[in-house]
Amino acid sequence: MIKFGTSGWRAIIGEEFTFQNVRLVTLAIANHLKKRVQGQPRLVVGYDTRFLSGRFAGEAASVLASQGFSVLLADRDVPTPVIAYTIRNLKLDGGINFTASHNPPEYNGLKFSTAEGAPAPPDVTGEIEKEIHSLLKKEPVATALLHDGIQETDCRPAYVKRVKELVDFKVLADHPLKIGVDFLYGTSRGYLDTLLEQGKIKAECLHNFLDPYFGGSNPDCSEVNLKDLSALVMNKGLDMGLATDGDGDRFGIIDEKGGYIRPNLVLGLLAWYLTEKRKMRVGLGKTVATTNLLEAIAAHYKIPYYETPVGFKYLGELFLEDKIHFGGEESAGLSIRNHVPEKDGIVAGLLIAEMVAAWKKPLTVLVEEMFKKFGHFHSNRIDLHLKAAEYAKAPEKLKADPKKMGGRKIARIIRVDGLKCVLEDGSWVLFRLSGTEPVVRIYAEAFSPSTLEALLASAKEYFTGE
Repeated sequence: MIKFGTSGWRAIIGEEFTFQNVRLVTLAIANHLKKRVQGQPRLVVGYDTRFLSGRFAGEAASVLASQGFSVLLADRDVPTPVIAYTIRNLKLDGGINFTASHNPPEYNGLKFSTAEGAPAPPDVTGEIEKEIHSLLKKEPVATALLHDGIQETDCRPAYVKRVKELVDFKVLADHPLKIGVDFLYGTSRGYLDTLLEQGKIKAECLHNFLDPYFGGSNPDCSEVNLKDLSALVMNKGLDMGLATDGDGDRFGIIDEKGGYIRPNLVLGLLAWYLTEKRKMRVGLGKTVATTNLLEAIAAHYKIPYYETPVGFKYLGELFLEDKIHFGGEESAGLSIRNHVPEKDGIVAGLLIAEMVAAWKKPLTVLVEEMFKKFGHFHSNRIDLHLKAAEYAKAPEKLKADPKKMGGRKIARIIRVDGLKCVLEDGSWVLFRLSGTEPVVRIYAEAFSPSTLEALLASAKEYFTGE
């Protein structure tokens, strides 16, 4: 059963993710676009460093060309934000990207982006799923042959040029930093390192070569995956470490002492920097599972603040409506005004470097100053794995309105996405169902580490009774 999630269709290679199904989904996308686009539709097709990604991309390009589309096929693996910028820059009708982002190496995925360069919203992916079901009732989609409608393209020059307009490279050049970069065997090599060098920064690079197994791990910018980068920063006395995930849309940041900075704190730092130093005062946006630090910053500067369901596409809509100058999600995704309505881990890392260079203070100092200015915010997430019978009862559990959590009174219930309980002191806990596995994700935020741990424990007890 092919279904699109928050970031497209993902499945295990050789099981559901097959060439036949790739042809099927691509044809469904083509049929969807034919109903919406006048004239000859124009699309870009890209891919990441996963096993067979390039082959899948070539097959999709052939299917599109056989349907009369004009297709630009990336000449190498390419970051997701670069695909988004290519769509917007060339005014294309959309794009298809073969990536499973930070998922394990046995997975691949197909992500469809709209003409705005944003992830396709639920109404669009719903229409594509209907097309898939309709096609399944017919003959299998035949292997497409290469067509004249396919043109190879280098997406890098235009994107690099744009990023140099978004990031203050003069500040970087005037205050050179020593930076380590971990590509996690992903698509950002040749992008982030090249841009740093153009900012007069010689990057110390890790894992900047192709490995479809991603070193035996997920290409995810988690603390455990960035131990090599942490060691590099400490051993070489670097100012920071920057990382991007498998498709370059998420970030990971290591401070000058080798410490991992949680994504929520990175979001706070950049929201503060852009609003204070850059004088960007449009608005701040975050998903419901993300730190209220952004809300505190918005309140301090008296600018609008928005909270959306989980999924960057909802923040993308706010960018397209020009309601925010910065938006982020706790899973290490962010973007800024006048860029793409899509996550960009490359820009995230460069902006962190710009901030350190501009304020001439190390990251550990800036985090402490942020806490003093806006308050201490500590957040975490746990995944509660349930038995099938327990998980079947979970939706009913989330419909209830609890009055207390861990003996503390709940002041407000928010149902933007899942069940969010806000306590009287402003701390909160959010319950969301996974949708793909019997897991309840529990997010929480409090104003001290000990209170956070107690809140997570009480949230787990509320859901399981244990």
